[in-house]
Amino acid sequence: MRSRLRFPRLASLLALVACAGDSAPAPLEPPEPPAASLQGDILFIGNSLTAGHDLPGIVQSLADSAGTAGFRTAAILRGGSALEDHWTERTALRVIAQGNWRFVVLQQGPSSLPESRVNLRQWAARFTERIRAAGAEPALYTVWPERARFSVFADVIEAYRLAAADVHGIELPAGAAWLEAWDRAPELELYGPDDFHPTLEGSYLAALVIYGGLSAHSPIGLPARFALPSGAVREISPATALVLQQAAAATLAPQSP
Repeated sequence: MRSRLRFPRLASLLALVACAGDSAPAPLEPPEPPAASLQGDILFIGNSLTAGHDLPGIVQSLADSAGTAGFRTAAILRGGSALEDHWTERTALRVIAQGNWRFVVLQQGPSSLPESRVNLRQWAARFTERIRAAGAEPALYTVWPERARFSVFADVIEAYRLAAADVHGIELPAGAAWLEAWDRAPELELYGPDDFHPTLEGSYLAALVIYGGLSAHSPIGLPARFALPSGAVREISPATALVLQQAAAATLAPQSP
């Protein structure tokens, strides 16, 4: 059964690392602080698909707006990196070992190919050993394929579903929510200019899924205008936000006990 925790408020720092290696990465800020300074409730480990538009910051901001206690986020994000790369680099392992995390959210590329699926499952399992040893719960953030490889969307979703099932972790099916949103409004622009990284709407939808999946609260009614931890203010049209919230809620509903 998925965890249903409410978290105490903690101070947080968001670390975003430069995205060299990915095509047309979104700008990242601020520079990475020392690993020893990272703290919070939710640690994100991934690449520029998480970094774009400061996804961890959107999750934190939406939770604050909803009055959900303690969704402080921090992140270790490296462009083009898979979980295996983060393991080799070891910063993520050191930060996990510091403890006090409630959830560690894992993400890499689409992982649709058979060998990539094996890689995702292998390294998600290895990370989970460290995550649980530190007293946290693993979560798998499902992404999406490049637009040119749209036909493998189901393979991406299945790869992450299997990885989450392997470790008895939380599945955060953002990719499936993208499909649900397009079913409701085919004109939605969720892919950015490079046809891989998300638009703000794409990241917002992913954040809704992550917030709902980790908090067990409905994403319906969350704000369309929100301030990031950096102070930047972002806004989505209320009509679009409602469609995205409904898509997130519908995608998460089958996971509810």
